[in-house]
Amino acid sequence: MGSKWKECELGDFIELKRGYDLPKSTRNEGSIPIISSSGFTDFHDKPMVKGPGVVTGRYGTIGEVFYSEEDFWPLNTTLYVVDFKGNDPLFVYYLLQTISYADYTDKAAVPGVNRNHLHKAKVKVPIYLDIQQKVAAQLYQLEKKVTLGKQINQTLEQMSQTLFKSWFVDFDPVIDNALDAGNPIPEALQSRAELRQKVRSSADFKPLPADIRALFPAEFEEMELGLIPKGWKFSNVDSLLKNTIGGDWGSDSEDEKHTTQAVIVRGTDIPELISGKLSSAPYRWVEPKKLEKRRINVGDIIIEVSGGSPTQSTGRSIFMTEQIIDRLGGVIEPASFCRKFEPLSVELGLIISLHLSKIYNDGKMWEYQNQSTGIANFQTKYFLEAEQIVIPSVQVINAFYRIVMPWIEKSHNNEQIILGNLRDTLLPKLISGELSLEDLPDLIKQTEAA
Repeated sequence: MGSKWKECELGDFIELKRGYDLPKSTRNEGSIPIISSSGFTDFHDKPMVKGPGVVTGRYGTIGEVFYSEEDFWPLNTTLYVVDFKGNDPLFVYYLLQTISYADYTDKAAVPGVNRNHLHKAKVKVPIYLDIQQKVAAQLYQLEKKVTLGKQINQTLEQMSQTLFKSWFVDFDPVIDNALDAGNPIPEALQSRAELRQKVRSSADFKPLPADIRALFPAEFEEMELGLIPKGWKFSNVDSLLKNTIGGDWGSDSEDEKHTTQAVIVRGTDIPELISGKLSSAPYRWVEPKKLEKRRINVGDIIIEVSGGSPTQSTGRSIFMTEQIIDRLGGVIEPASFCRKFEPLSVELGLIISLHLSKIYNDGKMWEYQNQSTGIANFQTKYFLEAEQIVIPSVQVINAFYRIVMPWIEKSHNNEQIILGNLRDTLLPKLISGELSLEDLPDLIKQTEAA
């Protein structure tokens, strides 16, 4: 096996070249993908490079690698493979993912990858094209499964948000009941009612089961804060929580006070945990007394209260499921720049969590943010008192939970995490020949159930 692999410099295996400038003002409508350092960003009417091709970031986002089967235009923030030197393009795509790009960046204020330095990178690669193709094919099959899993998770998350909006923002089931009962629709909801009538008359309309529809009222009432379904109420977030408490950072080593190890979830970890990545949340030593109050349990919400950026507000949050807690090892605290929200019930926690996600995506969290010493801070007390959530009957809350919670749990499926981790582990081993080709079919079969 070893004789079929060779060690060489990257520049002996392929040749990289800087991409081409293409200002937005000079782009024409077309179907040719434009690839920047962050990926496929736009389209143009003519290519600069024939596919298949491989691109990586030169400035901006560094370390990401992109593969294009079709002709494309690589921007000047990228490096692309101008000469594969007879090697398999798909193999090269995976090979470039194993490079430590930080070792080849310059010392400028905005670091960038130096092409000449990158050409000096030491790599171990198959000599023969057929071996390259076999390795690439195995990695491609594994990557397809990982990608499919991510797409499923995104779909499940979107389904949860869509149903939340339909029930608790647009009040679709109530409008449906009102239409069927012949009750008047308030003027403010007339346009939504007209849309519902069109949806209901379409061939593919699937009404809610009768037992669930029966849980919703058939009329609205005007409250001080606006129109809501009859019998429902507005509640501020504070009234829906048992407790809220700030996070902790603990100690990097064990001492007399800090005797228990816990995973500390930071604001930067929240997107990773939601997207299904293996989190980089650190292990720290904490005080058992503090842990009693701050420990995260199923149904709790972690919300970021400090940090943000000029383009990203504070207020990112995550609803903690059994799957996420198991993934992190069971003992979890929010970091000092986060807070723990403990809802009155797990069912209510799901409603709160989806409300938080919606208003964050809508940009409303900016209203609860102030600036202090250069760091953006979430005004938690003001938010808890001011932010209102429409709360339905207990029966509707429970019905929503029964429908949506399985979607959330599946989107947090740890099998997908394991599969992605397996891909990341196998990639350098397969590329370098450390893992025997004879082992590959069995390894791939092991992932089929995932």
